[in-house]
Amino acid sequence: MGCAISAEDKAAAERSKMIDKNLRADGEKAAREVKLLLLGAGESGKSTIVKQMKIIHEDGYSEEECMQYKAVVYSNTIQSLIAIIRAMGTLKIDFGHTDRADDARQLFALASTAEEGEMTPELAGIMKRLWADGGVQACFGRSREYQLNDSASYYLNSLDRLAAGGYVPTQQDVLRTRVKTTGIVETHFTFKDLHFKMVDVGGQRSERKKWIHCFEGVTAIIYCVALSAYDLVLQEDEEVVGRLSVGVSPHSSCGGVSPRSSLTSPVSPQPLQASD
Repeated sequence: MGCAISAEDKAAAERSKMIDKNLRADGEKAAREVKLLLLGAGESGKSTIVKQMKIIHEDGYSEEECMQYKAVVYSNTIQSLIAIIRAMGTLKIDFGHTDRADDARQLFALASTAEEGEMTPELAGIMKRLWADGGVQACFGRSREYQLNDSASYYLNSLDRLAAGGYVPTQQDVLRTRVKTTGIVETHFTFKDLHFKMVDVGGQRSERKKWIHCFEGVTAIIYCVALSAYDLVLQEDEEVVGRLSVGVSPHSSCGGVSPRSSLTSPVSPQPLQASD
């Protein structure tokens, strides 16, 4: 006696095949997804790594995106010079030329307007004279003794370019910007057949309680420690000496990685043994 498959059974078989196909597709997609969690102390380079991934794997920043960083570039440049001048008082370093004291007062007065994304010729001239001053350079040479962005010399040595009409930040300008990360920032990029989701969370102590919420589904943890900070103090706690040792302290549950390039300059004036 022959058997016939009903239309209902055929439909059920087709649905089963479709479900199996979708499950395989979802499985293959999940296998190609990599979630990377960036952890580390504040100013350890996490956000820089995120920006590097965008530049390397996502064709970098568009001109429009670069323009959005213009105000940040100006702010970082101005605040770096202000930090040096303020440190001169603490370190008891005088200006090389007495006229620079007037320039410093004008810099403080004009700083608020430039942070909105404009650098006037007057402000640029003041900053160039100050940066060329022997006392300012002497204080910059002792920058390990106070808080100063790593990008300070990069921007201050480029004042002519930054102040030029029609200035558009370059990829390197954007890469070197410093904005404190608060909350959780996700960046997506593709490398070969893998889709990466990189999660960057704030590294300051007040932000670390948010880390636990990011661990679900993580493929790997990249724990960042800035080797160049071996003789620096924490910005949020200047009583704690040795930002590197504090940066490593939460590492017991994570792994570590950090670029080498920023370490070579500080090693010469400040031996590693001095920070023990």
